[in-house]
Amino acid sequence: MKEYQKKLNDEKMISISSLAKEVGLVDSKGKPLNHILRYWEKQFTQIKPILLPGNRRYYTKNNVNLIKLVSFLINNQKLTILGVKKILNKKINSLDQYHSMSIKAEYYKNVLSTKSKNLLKKIKKLKK
Repeated sequence: MKEYQKKLNDEKMISISSLAKEVGLVDSKGKPLNHILRYWEKQFTQIKPILLPGNRRYYTKNNVNLIKLVSFLINNQKLTILGVKKILNKKINSLDQYHSMSIKAEYYKNVLSTKSKNLLKKIKKLKK
C-alpha cells in the first residue's frame, strides 16, 4: 500500500473543495473558492496539505483547524495577511497580551457557538 493511501486511511482527510465549503469560502452560486486556500498555502508556511497524484490536495485535522483560524482572523477580525502571519509565527502572542487573548477568546467562542447550534439542530431532529 502506498504511503499516502495509508495516511488517508489512518487519519480523516478532507479535500480542498470540501474544506473551502466548510470554511465558507464559496461564491454566490455555492462554488468553492479553492484558489483562496491555495493562496493561503503559499502565504502561511504552517499550512501543508498532502498532495496526491494529480496534485489533489487533502488536509489533516490540524490543517483544517489552522485554516479556520486564518479565515476567522482575516474575515471576522479584519486582519491583513501580514498581521495573521505575525500571529501565527509567534503562536498568537505577537499582539499585546490583552488583544491577543481577545482574539483567541473570540475565535473559540465562535467555534463553540457553531458546535452548539449544530448539536441543538440534531437534538430537535431526534425529538421529532
